[in-house]
Amino acid sequence: MREVRAVVSGRVQGVGYRYFVRDQARCLGVSGWVRNNPDGTVSVSAVGEEALLMKFLDAIRAEGDPYICVRGIQVEWHEASNPGDGFEIQR
Repeated sequence: MREVRAVVSGRVQGVGYRYFVRDQARCLGVSGWVRNNPDGTVSVSAVGEEALLMKFLDAIRAEGDPYICVRGIQVEWHEASNPGDGFEIQR
């Protein structure tokens, strides 16, 4: 199991992005969390098989969405310390 931590920039707050990320994670069976940051970015932590996490990272680019506009994703890979259970939106 691997963990990916990402910071997503662009138009990602106030457009339903956290809910979009949660839905993508649930569809792929990835666990973790997503939250807004004070600087307008969004942080994501996801745990799963590396191949699924790669699909997840591709999906959260939200290409073609009329409201969300991802301009960049900074990614860090780690060995998963906890497989987790479910995917939640942190406030």
